[in-house]
Amino acid sequence: MSTPVNLGTSAAGAGDVGTPVGRPTATRSSKVHPVVWFVVGLAGLLLFSAVRSFTDANNLTSSGLIAAAIGAAMPIALAGLSGLWAERAGVVNIGIEGMMILGTFGAGWAGYQWGPWAGMFFAVVCGALGGLLHALATVTFGVDHIISGVAINIIAPGVTLFLARLLFTDAPGGGQKQSPPVTDLPRITVPWLSDALASVERKQIFAVSDLAGVLGGFVTGLSLFTVIAVVIIVLSAYVLWRTRFGLRLRSVGEAPYAAESLGVNVYSYKWAAMTISGGIAGLAGAFLVIGLKYQDGQTANRGYIGLAAMIFGNWRPGGMTAGAALFGYTDGLQLYDSGDAVHALLIILAVALLAVGLYQAYRRHFVIATVAVAIAAACAIWFFTNDQVPGALVKAAPYAITLLVMGLASQNLRMPKADGLIYRKGEH
Repeated sequence: MSTPVNLGTSAAGAGDVGTPVGRPTATRSSKVHPVVWFVVGLAGLLLFSAVRSFTDANNLTSSGLIAAAIGAAMPIALAGLSGLWAERAGVVNIGIEGMMILGTFGAGWAGYQWGPWAGMFFAVVCGALGGLLHALATVTFGVDHIISGVAINIIAPGVTLFLARLLFTDAPGGGQKQSPPVTDLPRITVPWLSDALASVERKQIFAVSDLAGVLGGFVTGLSLFTVIAVVIIVLSAYVLWRTRFGLRLRSVGEAPYAAESLGVNVYSYKWAAMTISGGIAGLAGAFLVIGLKYQDGQTANRGYIGLAAMIFGNWRPGGMTAGAALFGYTDGLQLYDSGDAVHALLIILAVALLAVGLYQAYRRHFVIATVAVAIAAACAIWFFTNDQVPGALVKAAPYAITLLVMGLASQNLRMPKADGLIYRKGEH
């Protein structure tokens, strides 16, 4: 007789839940060995350094660019984390964009009156309200998850624009589509380390200066908000994979009826997940406002990019963060550089896609491998036959490059088994 799995025990080291109770399975770890990450990171550093030396595009690894990339990546990472919490509990959250918009308004309204901390708090509250609305529609009433998410994305901009016209029009520095400026959070600089890394960066030593530039971006003018966001991502990974609450929540997204049979209140965990998901999405919106101001349309579809990053990361925090970093780097590049570095990025993209093509060929995904190699060849030809990239393409580069790499590199993905399914207690 098989022994039922106890979802109330410690979750330390537990993998994904979703196998029928009592059925033994052979599982294969999807974790990548740290040595592999080190080799990939070292190869990337050498590639960027070589391209920088060859093209004189010194901004490719400058500390200023890295700082801009971090700022651009954090809202995407938080948006992806919002989707991760929801989908691990079996709720597809297409409404992240709308919840981010609610968060931007909350941060703008409270931030200019009572400061950035109040802005962050109200952004979380406004985003959580969006998450609760999505939970009410999908979990309680059984509305299709996609329809509910799209509805939130349609409603949120209209509601916030109406409130902005009502509350910001007569405010000092405000307007019908923007709030007054919001004070920034403190920024962190490690004086002696920042100065030493800047000195090494200026010497343009192959690989060494590039590494100094990358590290310098993390210790020079780093926003306290960024530190908070990183802590939230790490804490979320710990809670979801190393606690009893996380194990039960993931079981709800994998096998809700099996979890129900073991005494788990599926509805409660889905509601909790959506509240957290909405709050994190609101915090992602606040990241765009704190230190600046609320503006209509400032999320610029980052919620959707966050979802793409989450899928690219195979519904795991580490991979999701890597996808957000990819977008953040390309976005920071087009904001920080006039276009020379984006042109140099073509040859880096060509090498990266060639590596993706070879890997996919090794995995016997020959169609994807062929497409990747063909695009790599096109990028290389473009790089050697043109000196610049058109301005419109420079602005589109973050979206195009991110989706291109994600689409060609992401294979063998496994979403939670009950993701998007309507659950009704006792129906199984």
